[in-house]
Amino acid sequence: QVQLVESGGGLVQPGGSLRLSCAASGSMYFIYAMGWHRQAPGKQRELVAVLDNGGSSNYADSVKGRFTITRDGAQNTVNLQMNNLKSDDTAVYYCFARTAVVNWGQGTQVTVSS
Repeated sequence: QVQLVESGGGLVQPGGSLRLSCAASGSMYFIYAMGWHRQAPGKQRELVAVLDNGGSSNYADSVKGRFTITRDGAQNTVNLQMNNLKSDDTAVYYCFARTAVVNWGQGTQVTVSS
């Protein structure tokens, strides 16, 4: 089992930046990909970005060119650098780690508003 703890959410103005981090602990040996989903009020949860152990990444079309996902050298932290934020990026962001199952963090709120 993998435990995930997110940090870095908050309130930012349109055009601003935030950096989300997610620290994994537990059975990290079995993790083969980590990433982020988000869920806005009244909408379904959607994939934002994912990065696998081979270094391949995938992004939602709505965030390409603005968001960057990275993992640290020890592979136990995944980060999401979010630039040029828009009001549509407002959501709860959930970190996930894929093993034989999908493990989820508790979520962190990102609000983009002037």
